[in-house]
Amino acid sequence: MDDDLRERVRTEAEKHALFNAVKYESEADVGAVMGPLMGENPDFRPHGDEIPGVVGGVVSEVNGMGVDQRRERLDELAPGLLAELESEDEEEEHTLPDLPNVEEYEEVRMRQAPNPNGPWHIGHARMPSVIGTYKERYDGSFVVRFDDTDPETKRPDLDAYDAILSDVEYLGFEPDEVIRASDRLETYYDHARELIELGGAYTCSCSGEAFSELKNSAEACPHRDKDAETTLAEFEAMIDGEYSAGEMVLRVRTDIEHKNPALRDWVAFRIVDTPHPREEAAEYRCWPMLDFQSGVDDHLTGVTHIIRGIDLQDSAKRQGFVYDYFGWEYPEVVHWGHVQIDEYDVKLSTSTLKKLIEDGTLAGWDDPRAPTIKSLRRRGIRGSAVVDAMIELGTSTSNVELSMSSIYVNNRELIDDGANRYFFVRDGVEKQVVGGPDEGHPPLHPDHEDRGRRTIPMPGSVAVEPEDVPANGDRVWLKGYGCVRHTRDAVEYTGDDIEAVREEGVPVVHWIPGDGAVETLLRTPDGDVPGEAEPEFAETAVDDVVQFERVGFARVDAHDGESVAYFSHE
Repeated sequence: MDDDLRERVRTEAEKHALFNAVKYESEADVGAVMGPLMGENPDFRPHGDEIPGVVGGVVSEVNGMGVDQRRERLDELAPGLLAELESEDEEEEHTLPDLPNVEEYEEVRMRQAPNPNGPWHIGHARMPSVIGTYKERYDGSFVVRFDDTDPETKRPDLDAYDAILSDVEYLGFEPDEVIRASDRLETYYDHARELIELGGAYTCSCSGEAFSELKNSAEACPHRDKDAETTLAEFEAMIDGEYSAGEMVLRVRTDIEHKNPALRDWVAFRIVDTPHPREEAAEYRCWPMLDFQSGVDDHLTGVTHIIRGIDLQDSAKRQGFVYDYFGWEYPEVVHWGHVQIDEYDVKLSTSTLKKLIEDGTLAGWDDPRAPTIKSLRRRGIRGSAVVDAMIELGTSTSNVELSMSSIYVNNRELIDDGANRYFFVRDGVEKQVVGGPDEGHPPLHPDHEDRGRRTIPMPGSVAVEPEDVPANGDRVWLKGYGCVRHTRDAVEYTGDDIEAVREEGVPVVHWIPGDGAVETLLRTPDGDVPGEAEPEFAETAVDDVVQFERVGFARVDAHDGESVAYFSHE
């Protein structure tokens, strides 16, 4: 390496080392500098053996600087990069608006209240992403409360409790408290009794249709003026199982002439004959409606801020009547619109996904075609990539669309540096090779020569993808091997001078040996893609994320006879 090139390497390395140190507010890392340095300066690559030594010296110098000194030097050397960092900091700081009135609370305490009727689809990731981010911002608390008080219509799935907690962990958060509402029936009963004594509830045996007619006419049902003693006795009979479903309910006494009929004397408890799937709750038949249960729990668990869909505005108003009876202060509420996900044909609905799995349309919750968190995990998508994309949506009251490409962009930044490269060929076309070396040696990673090179044998024939077969007389560059010319039914080796690519535009293609390749199934959101991978792919570990060159990133799923990989994204 001559002196001029060495100085260029030093300057570029210092720029990237400063950027790395300032961005992450820590010491620069040689590995993090080498990637962008070599990527942006391909002419450095022939000197890959010498460059790490130069970079190491520069990184040591940068790590010896103070924080302010690093920023000043970066501003001097590359002011555009410093401006980019400052812009990123400002954008990140203001992506989510501040929560209202946080100064009025000793601690910000928020809750995620999933119904555990099945594993989460991608849209479910929005709430824990936002709550977890707010928890970190305000050093607050994150409660996961399973609202599992509907054992019939939204019947809990016993496996979903742990699956949901696992998904929260995958997204990078740990709840400070986990609650199951079905463990708290006696608490709800006690508050119902107190509400009755306060004159805030009455038992009603009207049919649903009859009460609806009265309610819509702003007329009180004949049970509304029932005394507390009678109501308490009938409520105890509900608890003791003396009524069947539909025979008796407990209503909150509100304003029967309220301008919004949905708020008029709403149901707080009803009878459900279907036993709860949890053994601990199976004996109960008198179950609270969500608005009563959730409202009581929010107060008892000290929730200060609630995020809920704009379509649930009536919930706060219903619960407000209960809070007024008890003299409680209602939490702050942030309403937002629904999130819609592009790319998938499947509806974001737990019940819809269950049906598709049951009828065999989907192989399971982690089928790559399913819009679920389990699917993203199996495809090698990092949880933080999902969180960042969700945070970018903000908390608008308008419906928002999440583009999967935003998750893929975030994930690519996280995995690219660590993903070793391999060749995977679909519908391979085999050609005999005339002349040339016995093996090829492409790098494991183009930006990390220190990782070494793969060895791909050339057993006299090569297979490439159909569109990569050159016209008769034309050439292609077999990456890591050299240049070959298509002659009749064979390809003839013509040399390893890279100028054929740089100066003459010979296309670079990936390849596998005609014999000895690894049968590999690539599972994608568009369906399964059979093919073959280079031999060394069989040595990768399950859960490794690799890049199949010119195909995309994939997570290694299995090596059992046939190798299986799950496609992440391009």
